[in-house]
Amino acid sequence: MRARVALGLAIALTTIVANGSSQADEWPSRPIRVIIPLSPGSAADIVPRIVFEQLSAQLGQPIVVENRPGASGSIATRFVASAEQDGYTLLAHSSAHVISPSTVANLFYDPIKDFAAVAPLGNLPLVLVIAPSQNIKTVQELVALGKTRRITFGSIGPGSPIHLAMERFRLSAGFQEQAIPFKGAPEALLEVMTGRVDVYYSPVTAALPFIRDGKLVALAVSSPVRSPTLPDVPTTLESGYPNSDYRFWIGVFAPVKTQRDIVNKVNAEIQKAVQFPSVAEKLTKLGVQPMTMNTEQFDKFVKDELKINAELAKAVGLTPQ
Repeated sequence: MRARVALGLAIALTTIVANGSSQADEWPSRPIRVIIPLSPGSAADIVPRIVFEQLSAQLGQPIVVENRPGASGSIATRFVASAEQDGYTLLAHSSAHVISPSTVANLFYDPIKDFAAVAPLGNLPLVLVIAPSQNIKTVQELVALGKTRRITFGSIGPGSPIHLAMERFRLSAGFQEQAIPFKGAPEALLEVMTGRVDVYYSPVTAALPFIRDGKLVALAVSSPVRSPTLPDVPTTLESGYPNSDYRFWIGVFAPVKTQRDIVNKVNAEIQKAVQFPSVAEKLTKLGVQPMTMNTEQFDKFVKDELKINAELAKAVGLTPQ
């Protein structure tokens, strides 16, 4: 009797493993849909499109990328959370994914409980820029000025990655500031260039042409290491301000019950795609820094980022709206 039970269990376990492997081997057998909860043309839209074009070639299936902006990304994110858990609907989101629980009321989804962290696509450093007419050449000079008067900075909304990056730097450096709201980077950069606003923590790609033309001065980057696109610009950490770094990253997520073998397969294919020469070249030109992580490492990273942003939102007095 014991032998029969043991044999039955062994057969059942083998069947389960075989079925799981079979599902991953067969996936994908039809087109994949990727939802981006942000507007077309943003860095968080351009980077996934570059990667998923290559991923489509690797997998031999079309990948349809669809933008669904609105409500701080919560509408699109909720849609993916409730999609079929089969690997054919994925979410490509920025670090706003782990900010929303601290800033958006009635979110209707949980970034951890409702999603499997699949793979990061890269980190996009933010660069702190100021007009040459301000006669500020270093971030230390900016901090010194901020201890005599409020520094005005461009913000694209309370709780946005750009806003929180500036707040994290301010808390470390200990200066005064005032946020000036804008719809996006072009408007904010223009106001900084005219001197009507002191600084803006801009995505590198948006500010780079103006830095190269001498219309803006780059003071520091937000990332833990220097940006290859701006190798001569120090990080805020290098400049002497601990815990001042901020990551603006982009990653891929799947509904939480998506079969694990499929999640791991997507991770492996994405890691291969971002290293493909033409893709790596395009990402480097955009200032994207690689983030090589397996699914377990990315899952831990997302959980850590959620905690960091929750603490930061609390420190600056942000509450869900």
